[in-house]
Amino acid sequence: MGKLRPEKEEHLAPCHTRRDEKGNSERLSYYLKSHSQSGQSWGSTPGLLAPPLPCTLCPPRPRSLWNLLLLLWTFLNCGLGGNAQGPGEWTPWGSWSRCSSSCGRGLSVRSRRCIRLPREELCWGDTHEYRLCQQPDCPPGAMPFRDLQCALYNGHPVLGTQKTYQWVPFYGAPNHCDLNCLAVGHDFYHSFGRVLDGTPCSPGAQDLCVAGRCLSAGCDGLLGSDAREDRCGRCGGANDSCLFVQRVFRDAGAFAGYWNVTLIPEGARHIRAAHRSRNHLALMEGDGRYVLNGNWAVSPAGTYEAAGTRVVYTRATGPEETLRAAGPTSQDLLLQVLLQEPNPGIEFEFWLPRERYGPFQAQAQVLGWSPRQPQPREVEPQPLESPTVIPPRTPIPTPEPCPPCPDTRGRAHRLLHYCGSDFVFRARVLGRVRQAQETRYEVRVQLIYKNRSPLRALEYVWAPSRCPCPPLALHRDYLLAARRLISPDGTQDRLLLPHAGYARLWSPAEDSRVRLAARHCPL
Repeated sequence: MGKLRPEKEEHLAPCHTRRDEKGNSERLSYYLKSHSQSGQSWGSTPGLLAPPLPCTLCPPRPRSLWNLLLLLWTFLNCGLGGNAQGPGEWTPWGSWSRCSSSCGRGLSVRSRRCIRLPREELCWGDTHEYRLCQQPDCPPGAMPFRDLQCALYNGHPVLGTQKTYQWVPFYGAPNHCDLNCLAVGHDFYHSFGRVLDGTPCSPGAQDLCVAGRCLSAGCDGLLGSDAREDRCGRCGGANDSCLFVQRVFRDAGAFAGYWNVTLIPEGARHIRAAHRSRNHLALMEGDGRYVLNGNWAVSPAGTYEAAGTRVVYTRATGPEETLRAAGPTSQDLLLQVLLQEPNPGIEFEFWLPRERYGPFQAQAQVLGWSPRQPQPREVEPQPLESPTVIPPRTPIPTPEPCPPCPDTRGRAHRLLHYCGSDFVFRARVLGRVRQAQETRYEVRVQLIYKNRSPLRALEYVWAPSRCPCPPLALHRDYLLAARRLISPDGTQDRLLLPHAGYARLWSPAEDSRVRLAARHCPL
């Protein structure tokens, strides 16, 4: 079963002449001659390829020099003395056979025949073609295909004796496509010839044995095919349906903490990021959950699942760190860096479908999924793998007492800020940091009433004063109305709590008032 049969051929027999009772010669005719008629031991079914064609050029018996020349020309054209050039022609491919396996992976085959005239070359190509086929998964405990073939010889005499053995597969022989079986309880194995077509070359391998050869499948599903996917994911493509994004992030960072590097959009392939420093790459999914190196904790090197692909994270003994993913990604990812020292440059690259490049540029700057620039936490970061000395902050002079805040009560104030804000949500205050003339709150979003773009579970809300009004107390729940503020160069994207804006302690009554305010906003 594992042997390819030579291609079948059919020949057109040469012209013949015969004489009638009066001695006149009849016209010559072609007829189809099978291999069995031409002396081949593996012939095909005889039959006409086409209706008999008259050979009108075969003349009667020559009686002059002209007839002699005409007869010679006829012999050459009828194939009696000529030398036909070029290969024969293939018949159309037959239909695909049934899958060789009833469960799991197998193969199916189709064949064709070569039709050629005498002295024509053989057809170029293969007589058989094999492709992968996938059946439902095999049930737990099912015997593997190779084990089943070895078990067929259990209890049968072999090696010229009447002694019988129990056989299991042996994988230490040179040719993995031979049925090498080990005698259970003995130290020898026996080869029973080739395995059946469709047998895996080794346990867990993707390659299959065909005619005694171990073949891998191309992206077209054909075994032995050289077809490969291009960088865009197209089988046999030429990398012309996608664009290559390759850049270097050189922002030095004003402080230690997390900084956005790039948005990796949905559909990205062949993702790579690398740098040489004591900083650490971090990867965040669209819902704000870190895949690796998040929350000031360094993740171990290894493989991680994210956005429908596997991310391989490696860290060398030296200050070198890489992140790779084959893709395609099923959702947006945000690549960040946890800065501990000045950034020497982070190289990143990926391939992106052409139709996604424009939206990617817009998303990375203003629109779509919010790539807000995370800031360092209020708590001091724990020591990472490499101890880092962070210079102390410049001491801030003792500030003057904060003046009283204006009155922000009333229905009109609530309605004004609810309708004019980009975000209205309930949040618990986790931390507070005063920096120069700004105050930054770290909050946990608990309930969203209104949003122009997605919010993460943990957000930073900025107030444009070291004496924000109204002030927010730690570990209390508030209803907040915030606006989105994007810097002109697109590097900062913040949630801004306006001075004397809407920030009230949450209560069931205030919750009802906010929901009612949503009905009165102008369209």
